[in-house]
Amino acid sequence: MQLGIVTSDKCGAGLRPGWRASIAAALALMAALSMSAPAVAADAFQDFLQSLWPEAEAQGISRATFDAAFKGLKPDYSLPDLVIEGRKRDDSAGQAEFTKSAFEYLNPKYLSTLAVQGRKFLKEHEKDIINIEKKTGVDRYIMVAIWGRETAYGTHKLPHDAIQVIATQAFTGRRKDEFKLELLAALKMLQSGVPRSKMRASWAGAVGLTQFMPTEYFQHLEDGDGDGKVDIFTSVPDALASASRQLANKGWVRGLKWGYEAHMPEGGDCSLEGPPGERTIGEWRKLGFTRTGNKPFTAADNDTRAYLMMPSGAYGPAFLVTENFKVIRLYNTSDLYALFVGDLADRIAGAGGFHVPAAKVAQPRTAQVREIQALLEKNGYPMDKIDGKIGSNTRRQVGIYQKKNGLKIDCWPTEAVLKHLRTNTAQAGK
Repeated sequence: MQLGIVTSDKCGAGLRPGWRASIAAALALMAALSMSAPAVAADAFQDFLQSLWPEAEAQGISRATFDAAFKGLKPDYSLPDLVIEGRKRDDSAGQAEFTKSAFEYLNPKYLSTLAVQGRKFLKEHEKDIINIEKKTGVDRYIMVAIWGRETAYGTHKLPHDAIQVIATQAFTGRRKDEFKLELLAALKMLQSGVPRSKMRASWAGAVGLTQFMPTEYFQHLEDGDGDGKVDIFTSVPDALASASRQLANKGWVRGLKWGYEAHMPEGGDCSLEGPPGERTIGEWRKLGFTRTGNKPFTAADNDTRAYLMMPSGAYGPAFLVTENFKVIRLYNTSDLYALFVGDLADRIAGAGGFHVPAAKVAQPRTAQVREIQALLEKNGYPMDKIDGKIGSNTRRQVGIYQKKNGLKIDCWPTEAVLKHLRTNTAQAGK
């Protein structure tokens, strides 16, 4: 920190002795403050960590494990999604599922490359994968697709120390309470014997080959290679089996397809999107929806329940997605993630690829989406969360608002929608 005071001997020589003494004292104080600021921040971080001891002890974590985990630990302020006073949040950082458009995220070239690699991976691990499919009911192609998305078939390495990442997020992240639970679960992992060296993580704290959050770790472990142990950090079969067990535990329906790309009929629109509009395939067919491509819906599909999902609003493909799509979303809460996994699985199986590509539509900034969500809620359009993320409910409510107000129905949180909402809200307040 600088106050712009000239301190050279030459300039200071002309000052009265009292002034020189005051300046010297001020500079000494500034130096002391600048040296102590990091220490104060570090002390606050350590104070926070130490405050967790009663809860950690209650969960069976020993003092030795607790102290070893936090000894010398410093926060990593380079992580995204932190809330730090004086720092502007960077909306371009964070999970690609929420910062990239469907056009960018669902890159056909990348998906094709992963599909080729996936078929090779499936052949190499076929025996274990078929056994896992029999035990859990989870489709083998979905299994391999998740592996490809999470690890790029082994080429992606997790860059962070899990304890440091999760502790930082719990201390000053946007979701402190959630990460506090994750931190306690991570300590339990250490207590159970997982070496710290294996606990490498994403910026959000997911660990292992298929990226489990620590709170998920003890719930879904599955021995995939039959050696009587489970190691999701180095054993491919164990990681695949545990990921599949997680999907099964969350409601995976054996033999059910994740979804179908669908053709929107004339008179239909994207405001029908989202789980609230779920109906059977037979009912969708009566509304004029058809399956794209050469395979039409069959009579056997009629009783399958599905909802309309349009990740780019009117600017891209439409899908009728099933219960298993919802389950994939529970693995990673993102429409784009689930769609990526579903399409990659289809490609690995020899099909896949969208008949209607995602358009190159601008991805609105988080602040703009958050304001639209807040104004929609204020005007009586229910929001699950005001978080700046473009989920199916946000797209649905934008579409319903557009339809009600005679606007172009594209279900996309554009600047035009925001301006209209601002004007309507201001007029309603008069």
